[in-house]
Amino acid sequence: MISTSYLSDAAVALANDGWCLVSGFLDDAQTNALAQECVAMHDARQLLPARTGADRTASVLRGDSTHWFASEAMSGPQQMFTDRMDELRLVLGRELMLSLVDCESHYAVYRPGAGYARHLDRLRGSDARVISAVFYLNRNWQDTDGGALRLFLADGSHHDIFPRAGTLLLFLSGMYEHEVLPATRDRMSIASWMRQRAFDAAD
Repeated sequence: MISTSYLSDAAVALANDGWCLVSGFLDDAQTNALAQECVAMHDARQLLPARTGADRTASVLRGDSTHWFASEAMSGPQQMFTDRMDELRLVLGRELMLSLVDCESHYAVYRPGAGYARHLDRLRGSDARVISAVFYLNRNWQDTDGGALRLFLADGSHHDIFPRAGTLLLFLSGMYEHEVLPATRDRMSIASWMRQRAFDAAD
């Protein structure tokens, strides 16, 4: 289990600022196992062009390919990551008094020049997604490679997070618009959302 004291700073940062970076979430071997699997699946064309919205439509807004983690067909690395995210979800739910019922995740690969236009992670008409998480898998990433996630802050400024292996970004899904800037090399990550029971407009 993840130590609750290890995550106390993250919980405080989310409560105060709505976003934070977490280091040491996984060790190098675990991160490398996920990166190697992501590369292999991408090379085998098991990642599909990403879609947007509740109806999963194709869009020019984003240029990544994804593979969703399926509960009935997870690999060893995917299960390890999912278990760790569930531990984090339980800790954050308790610390922040949030009713987080599950977490969904997918691999994402952006080819050179691809990005994702400015957007909010909440699906239209649903408040299910509460906390967004992005875990990066790119070894030896340099700022000159590009590919930052640009987080737009409430004061009109922005903060760029470069996708270096082992970095975990957390932010409140309904608070922060963000975009993915193009990179000069393949850019790999795992995108996740910790969710509450949705109160959909259609209900």
